[in-house]
Formats: sequence, C-alpha cells, structure tokens
Amino acid sequence: MAPRFINPPTISKPPGYTHVVETTGPGRTIYIAGQLGIDPSGKMAPDFRGQTVQAFENLKNALAAVGAGFKDVVKINNYLVDIPANIGTFREVRDQYLNMAAPPASTAVGVPALARPGALFEIEAIASL
Repeated sequence: MAPRFINPPTISKPPGYTHVVETTGPGRTIYIAGQLGIDPSGKMAPDFRGQTVQAFENLKNALAAVGAGFKDVVKINNYLVDIPANIGTFREVRDQYLNMAAPPASTAVGVPALARPGALFEIEAIASL
C-alpha cells in the first residue's frame, strides 16, 4: 500500500513538509544514515549550497542502491549550521529534489557544528517501499 501523506486540519498547514506520513504492511523500510556534502572522491563542497546539493545527490544515490527514489522518502531529518542564514537555501535545494506535492515528514535543526570539520549540512532519511 502506498504511503498516505496527511496534514490534519487541526494542525497549522506546514510549508514544504507533511505532518503525518502513514505506511502499512507488507513492504520494506529503508533507513539512510546522515549524508554530508562530500563527493565520491572525498572532497567537501566549499559552501552551504554546494554541500546541500551534494548531500541530496548522495541521498539520491543511497536510495537508488535499494531501488528507491525520492518519491519513497517518508521522513527526513536535516541539520544546518547557522540555520538563520541557511534555511532559505536549504528549502530551495530541498524543493528541487523532493516530491513537493506530497512532501515527507521533516525536521530541521540548527546546530553549532557537525561531526566532520567544515560540514555545514547533513540529511538523513527513512524510505518506505
């Protein structure tokens, strides 16, 4: 059964994500570890936009490894260094990758730093097939 994307009328309408995503039986749940803006050669993009694009590309490739795509993503967690300065850029990049007609549940958190020196953005995801 396909996931249901629900924004209850009793909760404020969200900008660019869904409050509730329901999945039901038989199927696979895929958990994808946090992806950074590092290309396959190990080079980190120099700025927030570049890192965000590369992280979404890495997520796309991780999904493809199990036969999934962004349409199968039901939840994302996003970690942004300097969230006030970078939330707009994050949203612009996100909207180019995700199905914005039925966006996944989402959390964005501003953090002082990430585990990898120089990293400015990280995204993790859950997909349902």
